[in-house]
Amino acid sequence: MARTPLTLPDFPWDALVPFGDRARQHPGGIVDLSVGSPVDPTPAVIRDALTAATDAHAYPQVAGTPGLREAIVEWYSRRRGVHDLGVANVLPSIGSKELIAWLPLMLGIGEGDVVVHPAVAYPTYAIGAALAGATALASDDPAEWPETTKLVWVNSPGNPDGRVLDVETLAAMVARAREIGAVIAGDECYAELNWASDEPTPSILDPRVVGGDNSSVLSVYSLSKQSNLAGYRAGFVAGDAGLIAELLSVRKHAGLIPPAPVQAAMIAALGDEAHVAAQRELYRSRRDRLKAAVEAAGFTVDHSQAGLYLWATRGHDAWQTVAELAELGLLVVPGTFYTHGAPRHVRIALTVSDAHVDTAVERFAQLR
Repeated sequence: MARTPLTLPDFPWDALVPFGDRARQHPGGIVDLSVGSPVDPTPAVIRDALTAATDAHAYPQVAGTPGLREAIVEWYSRRRGVHDLGVANVLPSIGSKELIAWLPLMLGIGEGDVVVHPAVAYPTYAIGAALAGATALASDDPAEWPETTKLVWVNSPGNPDGRVLDVETLAAMVARAREIGAVIAGDECYAELNWASDEPTPSILDPRVVGGDNSSVLSVYSLSKQSNLAGYRAGFVAGDAGLIAELLSVRKHAGLIPPAPVQAAMIAALGDEAHVAAQRELYRSRRDRLKAAVEAAGFTVDHSQAGLYLWATRGHDAWQTVAELAELGLLVVPGTFYTHGAPRHVRIALTVSDAHVDTAVERFAQLR
């Protein structure tokens, strides 16, 4: 019998390549505002911890070292207001993207099941549904979620739109997921980059959201953004102990093991708030300058209350805006990568150096 190949959509960023090539032809070079990849150094306290752990001759623990799991528990209590977790409620991952992509499959979701994700969303939620053979549904309205839903993804702060969901909205989503017997998972990796406050945005595990009961609820987090650790692939998931045990069992069989030195680095990152606060202020400064320049150039910035992006529109077709900015040596992402419902928005990343922010400000002024 012939093998039926897995059918996945084209990788959307491939369509951006010609515009990147055009932007690179600018006499002053490209300012790449398309990718949210950190450009600032990994803090020394983390690199020192990694260096000290490089004698890693034994296999690492899939579950994470006791020290790492305790550090994750303590971080949720200190920074997220979630005080009822134990080490059985947390599990490290190899960054957050692999966990997001494989979670439906690891939970046994498949054909005939529905995976709900936000209407404006990071594409990997839908890819995860496809990998499991399930159906993806883009919806922010709990009343639309069918009885066949097995997993609901919530993303707050959102990528690409920086939208923040309040406690009441999260609680309503959790209640509906429980009503239909679905797992609900919050992707929260931008939570520390809250522009309305120095406190993180609400977690889906907040006791006001779950009512003191984390059954069927998971929180997914990454240290890539807050700690400049994208290259380390350092993430984790927390919540329902039964679900965590299921994921641990699958991950043991699949060999999904965060490297031992990375686990040591994660402990250092989770225990040090100073570097997070310093990085937040760097991004705040860049955001303030870019947002002012973007708005002066005739854009409206929607949502964007947190995270590393400006969700902006001039009222033009998104690809037209991408092309116009490429002529100025600026590369941004069309909103159509994230939804069919935002054909005129672009995503503008804040993850460039201060010098590149200054250059971008000068180039946006040419659109006035």
